[in-house]
Amino acid sequence: MKKILLGFLVITAFMSCEKEVLEPSYSIEGKWLWSPSENRVDANTMYEFKDGNVYKSYCIVCPANDDYWNSLDSTDRIPGVDTYTLSGDTLVWDGISFGITFECDGGELLFTNGNKLWRLSSNCQ
Repeated sequence: MKKILLGFLVITAFMSCEKEVLEPSYSIEGKWLWSPSENRVDANTMYEFKDGNVYKSYCIVCPANDDYWNSLDSTDRIPGVDTYTLSGDTLVWDGISFGITFECDGGELLFTNGNKLWRLSSNCQ
């Protein structure tokens, strides 16, 4: 009788659990492009999020493809480093909190203030 009661309790416990819908979790680590327009092809700034630091690279006349941005390394960064932390949907960048969401399978980073970054080498436009 105890086995039957235990089995019934186990089955009831599994049946009463709500199914949790897990949303994808994307990393902010990596290189991101910023454009002064709504078009990624006009990007003139790259931010690299790496190990809690944000590094910047600028371009005055930029080619409209990722080859240029991918060719940049640490020697091409402008002086100065910002810091960041990411917790859930809150990005704290150099002490300023931003609400964020990822779209396009993690290839776009949308800020609640209207700014947008595109992950370098993503197919997102």
